[in-house]
Amino acid sequence: MPMRSKPGKQPLILIVDDDEAHRKLFAEVVHSLGLRVAEAGSADEAWHRIADEHPGLILLDVRLPGKSGLEILPDLKKKYPDIPIILITAYGDVREAVEAMKIGAVDYLLKPVDLEELETVILDHVGRGEELATKSRLPPLPPHVVCVSAAFQKVLETAYLVAQSDAPVLILGPSGSGKEVVARLIRDWSSRREGPFVAANCAGLPESLIESELFGHVAGAFTGATADRMGYFRAAHGGTLFLDEIGELPLSVQAKLLRALETGEIIPVGSEKPVRTDFRLLAATNRNLEEFVKTGRFREDLYYRINVVELTVPPLKERREDILPLAEFFGRQFARQPVRFSPQAMAALLSYHWPGNVRQLRNAIQRACLLAQGNIILPEHLPPEVAALASSGHEATQECEEGRLSAVERATILSTLAECGGNRTLAARKLGISRRALIYKLKALEALSPPSGGDQSR
Repeated sequence: MPMRSKPGKQPLILIVDDDEAHRKLFAEVVHSLGLRVAEAGSADEAWHRIADEHPGLILLDVRLPGKSGLEILPDLKKKYPDIPIILITAYGDVREAVEAMKIGAVDYLLKPVDLEELETVILDHVGRGEELATKSRLPPLPPHVVCVSAAFQKVLETAYLVAQSDAPVLILGPSGSGKEVVARLIRDWSSRREGPFVAANCAGLPESLIESELFGHVAGAFTGATADRMGYFRAAHGGTLFLDEIGELPLSVQAKLLRALETGEIIPVGSEKPVRTDFRLLAATNRNLEEFVKTGRFREDLYYRINVVELTVPPLKERREDILPLAEFFGRQFARQPVRFSPQAMAALLSYHWPGNVRQLRNAIQRACLLAQGNIILPEHLPPEVAALASSGHEATQECEEGRLSAVERATILSTLAECGGNRTLAARKLGISRRALIYKLKALEALSPPSGGDQSR
């Protein structure tokens, strides 16, 4: 048992529970860890204790007199974003717990609480408020965006920082990895959030009409131009212009784009009069623009003008923690109900290299939902190239011995946890490992509390 530290030298743990017996039991655990304790029996009392003592961690029961723990959680996180909150529920409703984690809880426990697990959770999170506040300054993500992996988290943290300015941003990454999702988040986090978001796919614009599409034209500028056309640049006035596949722009149009960025003016086709427009440029490409510059396919001056800030969205194979949360979201979307993946199907999804990235995953899950005609996804419902990687779950464990988790082990852990209603103690028993070992593996997965992700295929 850890030795107690001197009073006042350790963080304060606030226990919010209307059951006095539970409060006293939890308080003993906290005391045994050498930490200080405060108690509250209701939401109102909790608010007063937090304001007076600013605890280092809150154990928050769901069922409270008056307002419930779930009802006060968003307000608590808004007012005290640096205080970690652990949700405690007696009903074993994992959906409720996951929902709480999406709006701010850092962990959850199910009653009856395993006291050893309570100790572990407290030690995992106590004193981490300042670290968590500085580690990620992201606002709550919209429900259609998955960010479980550390790789994608870093991209979004940078995107949030650059969103505060009007500097051009160049978003790099393979096709289907989610470049437009990042671009839209930058707009949503910027001062131009109320303005238009105009997206143009440069690769999809006819070369003969690309200038007209981008810069507009006046009536009579060419055959068929019977009326004035505004164009994408003017349509984005006061907002954000997103040029996808910017590497496909012809050199002649690149020169016009450079002028627009430098002067804030465009000249519609068939006109000699410049038109001022106020826009913020976000550009994206899956091409190597540096190579394009060397070979003369892209203007060097334009490259440096649009590349004030560069973001690289990693391919899905480099952010595997996002695969299952994305698959679950797409499954709900296409099946119109929650779907479950068999351990073998999860193993296949995690093992496949996904050359088409999130877009390919989305298509694979759509196919699976059509073939399954229910809410259970099996390997045979997945595309053949993905289903071929399914396994019975009895692979060699060399990867695990080296400190990594095999795809099958990942799938087995997640499936067992789901079967046990989120109870990690019971899941550990079924898996034949210690509870602490399971918690360690869940940390490695970074998938204990995946948000309800969404379509990042653009």
